[in-house]
Amino acid sequence: MANAAGERRIGSEGTAEPATLGEAAYQRLRADIVAGNLDAGKPLRLEALRQRYGFSFSPLREALMRLQSERLVLSTALRGFSVAPLSREEMRDATETRILIESEALRRSMRDGDDDWEAGIVAAFHALTLQVERQSRSAGKLDAADIFAMEERHHHFHRALIADCGSPRLLELADQLYVETQRYRLPSLIGRAPGKQRRDVSAEHQEIMDATLRRSEAAVRHLAEHYRRTALVIEASLDWPPAASPQTR
Repeated sequence: MANAAGERRIGSEGTAEPATLGEAAYQRLRADIVAGNLDAGKPLRLEALRQRYGFSFSPLREALMRLQSERLVLSTALRGFSVAPLSREEMRDATETRILIESEALRRSMRDGDDDWEAGIVAAFHALTLQVERQSRSAGKLDAADIFAMEERHHHFHRALIADCGSPRLLELADQLYVETQRYRLPSLIGRAPGKQRRDVSAEHQEIMDATLRRSEAAVRHLAEHYRRTALVIEASLDWPPAASPQTR
């Protein structure tokens, strides 16, 4: 969604209300960084943030420290906090690390997942498919609300695949890496016209789901291919100098 100032907002479907001011500040800052409302490299001065969000310095500092641990914010001794820069190398590294983490989580889930886990995957895929179909019927360019609705369901699907891995740390790392890659993915999606995709992402999701429900190692291979294809689309869509030897090809 976009607010009155034209800033893009991450959807809140399925998101719990923040329990503390620090959590609320963290969610607001994190959403604005991911949506691109706070540009890469932008200084994050406490007074400016206080005026923008209405929080006092203490919850803002708490939020900035958490975001620093998630690699969305940088801190230097003389310059203070700033939004982490974007780079081709960071995007590739985040993609490959995400593949590493989610491949292990998917293997564990296929080994230990029960009927409820399988049902959760099917339900998440169905919800994602409905959103894809809804957007394919829309005319003209997709707006931010469409993109963020898709992102919510896309995240739920990929989270459902690994939900029964039995490791909270793997799930936390997967969530963190999802957000890191989302910073790159969203600019390549905003303004894209329906029907101009050069790949069938729905078919890729179907392939991943089918192999997962068969408890097949092919699911891990399909998942990795899916993420690497996305990385190539991002590279093609963002205004970066061409790289000499792409690591994710």
